[in-house]
Amino acid sequence: MKFEAILFDCDGVLVDSEPITNGVLRDMLEESGWTLSAAECMRFFVGKAVRDERATIERRTGQPLTEAWMQRFYERRNLELDTRLEIIAGAHAAVRAAFDHTGQRITCASGADRFKVEMQLTKVGLMDFFAGNIFSGHELPRSKPAPDVYLAAARHLNAAPQRCLVIEDSAIGVTAGVASGATVWAYCPEPEQGTALLQAGANHLFADMAELPQLLALV
Repeated sequence: MKFEAILFDCDGVLVDSEPITNGVLRDMLEESGWTLSAAECMRFFVGKAVRDERATIERRTGQPLTEAWMQRFYERRNLELDTRLEIIAGAHAAVRAAFDHTGQRITCASGADRFKVEMQLTKVGLMDFFAGNIFSGHELPRSKPAPDVYLAAARHLNAAPQRCLVIEDSAIGVTAGVASGATVWAYCPEPEQGTALLQAGANHLFADMAELPQLLALV
């Protein structure tokens, strides 16, 4: 089936941002009284919005999750991303292939805030593909694992979700894509994560973003 539209997640799919963002978050949580290893922080927070975990953060730190704390987190996160962010290897060719496959009907549908998504796409040279077609879970009633961001992206492109392809890398994101009715392919460079992605409903796993052009050529 040739897909009418392809909907990309951002963090971990197009940009290698997760270790950077979660490193800042881990440091700030430790400063607030909740000590996590880097691996524990990744396992708990990848695919989630920090605000959605307010109750857990407040219980573990014993402090309210204030707007001032969130603003400091955004500032420190953005500074680190601006300094250290890199594109996922093969992502530029993958996006180009998706752009051509669908006649330019692609979106970036992320659970992150819009500023972060746009900053990252600009920094790694992908913004020209996605300008005007970026969706943030922060701007919708529910973020992932709810399907809202993918439904909004498909609607914007006037594409039936059942004829859309979602590219994700986390179980939470896969769950959102499946709930929207789309086909979900999961980018899975770490084999040990494959079981969780398949259990969440991914139709296919691929380990290298450079594989995507060949995969699209077969549908």
